Amino acid sequence: MIISSAPFRISFAGGGSDISFFYQKSRGAVLSSTINKYIYISIHPYFNSGQTLLKYSKNELVDDISKINHPVFKEVLKKVWPDGGVEIVSTADIPSGTGLGSSSSFTVALLHAIYAYQGTFCSKEKLAAGACEIEIEHLKEPIGKQDQYAAAYGGLNFIEFGSDESVVVTPLTLPRESIMELENNLLLFYTGNQRKTGEILQDQKKQVGMSDEKFKTMGRMVDLAYEMRERLIDGDLKSFARILDEGWTLKQSLSEKISNERINKYYRRAMEYGALGGKLLGAGGGGFLLLYCEPENQDKLRNSLFDLYELSFKFDWSGSRIIYVGETHTQKGFLS
Repeated sequence: MIISSAPFRISFAGGGSDISFFYQKSRGAVLSSTINKYIYISIHPYFNSGQTLLKYSKNELVDDISKINHPVFKEVLKKVWPDGGVEIVSTADIPSGTGLGSSSSFTVALLHAIYAYQGTFCSKEKLAAGACEIEIEHLKEPIGKQDQYAAAYGGLNFIEFGSDESVVVTPLTLPRESIMELENNLLLFYTGNQRKTGEILQDQKKQVGMSDEKFKTMGRMVDLAYEMRERLIDGDLKSFARILDEGWTLKQSLSEKISNERINKYYRRAMEYGALGGKLLGAGGGGFLLLYCEPENQDKLRNSLFDLYELSFKFDWSGSRIIYVGETHTQKGFLS
């Protein structure tokens, strides 16, 4: 048996600039970090070698991988293990559609598990690029590249997207004290409303493509990502929080689907009771609200958001990895 894991991520600035319609015309850049919430993929030979069993929110048992309904399972197996004959189980710490990049974390972890199962080393770059190929090129998902690279590499990174499709991942090497202060001052609250990211991103793409002003707004959001990187390097966390707030204001102007009155109510309440900045994670519409709040105000903030579930977390520094290797018979022999 092989078990892989890939972390979820929180994005601080530049979200949306990792989609090709933008970075092919202008520079794209995102600042993000992975957290210690994961998706896990286990794979081992299925008892009946002529069949493939998949277990996720549903179960699928097929005698030919072309009959698989789950699009990512189907494309990844076609790419990496077309013979099938395996049992693959997916479990996660957090459900999908909550703004933490879970779909891409799933693709990265699945690729990693199957490459390990066949005895093939896979670099972080190959995992990230392979996941982008599956999701964006093969499945035509209207998403960007940041989630795949975040899940594969792990850590606190500044990720740049070039018009030539190049991706440069630069880890931020901050003092331990700054990392701990940032980690301790960030809070996550679940607003509910699992949503379909593609629909929101499609509308955002349409709105930005039709308006020069909104395209310039996206450019300003990229500028904020560069500015945020410098403020973190300087150890200026109050400015980091201010940039979070400014970026959230700009993002809402791109599409009416990004936020709603319920989310705005929670955000206003949070700012009133001690938050210095924040944003809704992911494409928008629901999911997790990220807030920056200094320790002396955190109890007051929590009490003000008493009807929301708080998710405790720490930063993840490993990215996708193989966490268990048992004795597994493959076409290449034994991987153990």
